[in-house]
Amino acid sequence: MKNLIHIAGKEIQEGLRNRWVLATTLLLAALALSMSFLGNAPTGSTIGSNRLDVVIVSLSSLTIFLIPLIALLISHDAVVGEMERGTMLLLLSYPIGRKQVILGKFLGQLTILAFATLFGYGSTAVVLALTGGGIDAASWLALLSLIGSSVLLGAVFIAIGFFASTIVRERSTAAGIAIGIWLLFVLIYDMALLGLLVFDQGQMIGTALLNILLLINPTDAYRLLNFGTGGAGALTGMGGVAGTTTLSAGVLTLALGLWTTIPLGLSVLIFSRKEL
Repeated sequence: MKNLIHIAGKEIQEGLRNRWVLATTLLLAALALSMSFLGNAPTGSTIGSNRLDVVIVSLSSLTIFLIPLIALLISHDAVVGEMERGTMLLLLSYPIGRKQVILGKFLGQLTILAFATLFGYGSTAVVLALTGGGIDAASWLALLSLIGSSVLLGAVFIAIGFFASTIVRERSTAAGIAIGIWLLFVLIYDMALLGLLVFDQGQMIGTALLNILLLINPTDAYRLLNFGTGGAGALTGMGGVAGTTTLSAGVLTLALGLWTTIPLGLSVLIFSRKEL
């Protein structure tokens, strides 16, 4: 456990020395604050949603594109990068197991991403609390769920980035895989699924198959978790999709958890048998 914390601390220190990590944190905060100031636009009052519901929709849409990209950027070279620089051999010369290396690095990078998300999106909560606006408890709970699920989505793509980093021997290859993964899950998969649903017209794809197709993509699980109910669902139309599926919040959270543990477990297994 001590070695795990030591490696995580090392990752955090290296992350804090990277200016782009600070820039990412400030970017999230700036975008979140801009969303909060735009949250009193006529859209919310028109359809019966309060300011915070509008902000949640905006931040969720932002998260789907930005958080996976940030997570992949910080994790894709976590293993192969140190192998190329020769620092991995030095690290393993200490009494540290390979499993501890992977888990420690994962914990450190997740801490960095969680801090950036909490600081960025938490600033929205502070602004809305100071300005008031008649926001109910359900909307505040939805914001907390947004922050927690955003960190969990980041954990998914950090784990996927680690998996990519352990199966290749060059950083450039890992970077290419990371970009391909982002394009697949964030853009290509949903366009293909939408086309399939339009073509099928409800003839062959029933509720059970739709559930599976949505769970295959972690960003879709995240969408349903944050857009599926309440005012946010009304603003996006995802409430209708959530009504078609039988996926509860617990199932969606479990799916995101599995999307984290499976790639991370495979990373540990591959790295434990990898020749350096």
